[in-house]
Parts: sequence; structure tokens; C-alpha cells
Amino acid sequence: MPTHVSSQAMPLPRIGAYALSSRAILAPMAGVTDRPFRQLCRELGAGLVVSEMVTSDTRLWHTRKSRQRLDHTGEPGPRAVQIAGGDAAMLAEAARLNVAQGAEIVDINMGCPAKKVCNKAAGSALLRDERLVAEILEAVVAAVDVPVTLKIRTGWCPQTRNGVRVAKLAESAGIQALAVHGRTREQRYRGEAEYDTIAAIKQAVSLPVFANGDIDGAEKAARVLDYTKADAVMIGRGAQGNPWIFREIDHYLRTGDCLPRPTPDDIATLMHRHLEALHAFYGEHMGVRIARKHVGWYLATQPQAAALRARFNVLEQPSAQHRFVDALAHDTLELASTGSNAA
Repeated sequence: MPTHVSSQAMPLPRIGAYALSSRAILAPMAGVTDRPFRQLCRELGAGLVVSEMVTSDTRLWHTRKSRQRLDHTGEPGPRAVQIAGGDAAMLAEAARLNVAQGAEIVDINMGCPAKKVCNKAAGSALLRDERLVAEILEAVVAAVDVPVTLKIRTGWCPQTRNGVRVAKLAESAGIQALAVHGRTREQRYRGEAEYDTIAAIKQAVSLPVFANGDIDGAEKAARVLDYTKADAVMIGRGAQGNPWIFREIDHYLRTGDCLPRPTPDDIATLMHRHLEALHAFYGEHMGVRIARKHVGWYLATQPQAAALRARFNVLEQPSAQHRFVDALAHDTLELASTGSNAA
């Protein structure tokens, strides 16, 4: 991909009636993009955030996990909910019920590579059956009066890279925007994302296209946009432990200048806010445990990251997790000590 970066002074993309506030979007990620994380990313510049994947089987919505995934209390609009499944009628009903509960955009998952999803003929497994793809898209679009979007991969495998055909089906069905991860399902997250297919899709359709895959910084985002002519970038793993990425991308695309990286105090302040939100949303017991993976991502770039994660993961109380963050910011952690609540 060329390193030249052209001016990104383009209009912000729209999804139906909704104009996005920036060209950097938070990708839906199961177990990651819960309400606390979505709210942080919005505050830090994400132009749109999408919920964790919700099953289209509404019989399972009574579980604690599903109730939390459906909870958008206090979130600014537009509220985007991703649904997954392999049955057109069930997906249409799930879309209707989500809209009744406040969803303003419905996103259909045809990109997840997880075996437990693909084994149920959902997620990226659907890309093997273009007739079913068309049936699902038409049913969901007809079921609701809000914009419907779609997330796909470039195909099932390199020999069946049918992203352009699926994109045309999506446009014909009335899909309002399309996010494309630059890998096949067979690749999962291995190797490097390729952007040629995304560029071909953007050329083939007139609906907004969002480029996804391996975007880990502002300059990379600009190069991908310049190369693919996509309307926005969608950030997944690059936002884990790094929610500032949205602010950095937005600033770079508007000005051509790189923002300074957050200071240790900035990082500590955000980690405290994230911990507080997790403890409040999930309750003390689950919040402490769910915080471990999020804090692990914040720690990934620190020296002695493994030792720091091990130190944090034995903490059992919210107060101990907050003390850890303070000690980290002031460089007073004693890594040799692994007492359950000392920080």
C-alpha cells in the first residue's frame, strides 16, 4: 500500500439520516464493546460505536449477558445494535425488537469468524450462501424503519473472495452502509489485512464503505482511506487499551498533525474512569473480573507487562484495582508482592 497520504477533507459519512461525528468508528467486538467501553470511545472521538453482537434467538435474551448487551441506558445516539444469526425471519424479528427498545441503527453480522458462530451458519459462514445473504438482508431491511448496515469479510477463503458480489447484494437490498474486514473467514486474524478487495467494493457500490482490519494508528488510518477511498475506518483490536486512537485519527484527518500520546496521568485518569464504569455496570463481583481483561490491554505496552497483569489479576476489590492504577501512575508498584489486595 502506498505511503502517500492525501488530504482527507471529505464530508463526514452518513448512515441514513445520521451524520457521523468523525471518520473513525468502533467495531463491534463480543466481550469488549460493552456499554462502559462504548461510552469511553464516544467521548474520545469515535464517530459511531456498535454494540456487542446480540443473538437473533430472542428466547435467549433473558440471560444476564444478553440483558447487559441490550442495555444502552444513557448513551447518545445514534444507538447501533449488531445482531447475528442465520435465519431471515428470526433476524427480522430481532431487528424489530431491538428498534422497539431504542436501537436507531441495526447492524447485521456476517463477519465474525468464531467457530461457535460459524457452526450455526451465522457470522462469516453466511458468505458461502449468497442466496441466503440476500434473503436475510431483504427481510431485515423490510422489518424496520431505521437504517440497516452490514459487516462482512472479503469472503470465506481466498478461492471464494466474493466481497464485491455480496456488497452489490447489500446495496440492492437497501443496506445503508457496509463495513468490510480485509481478511477472509479462513484467515481469522492471521496474516495481514488486504485492502484491494475493500477498494474494489468501494468502487462497485455507492453506499458508504468502512475499511476494517489492522488499523492501529492515525497515519495508518489515513493511508487506508487514501488507498481504498473508503468513507471511514472501523477500529477493533487497535482500540483495546487504546481508546485515544479515535481522537488521534480524527485530529490527524482534519489537520494532518499527530496529537501527542497521552501522559501517564492521562492514562491513569481514564483507567480510573473505566474501572468505575465497569464496577457500576456489572456490579462489584463481575466488574472486578471483567476489568482484568480491559486493564490487561492498557498494560500491554508497559515494560514488564506480563508481571503487571499477573499483579493486577489477583486483586479482588474495586478499591484495590484503583490503588493499583495510582501506584502504576506514580511508579510505586512492588511487583514482587502478590498479596490479594495490596497495591
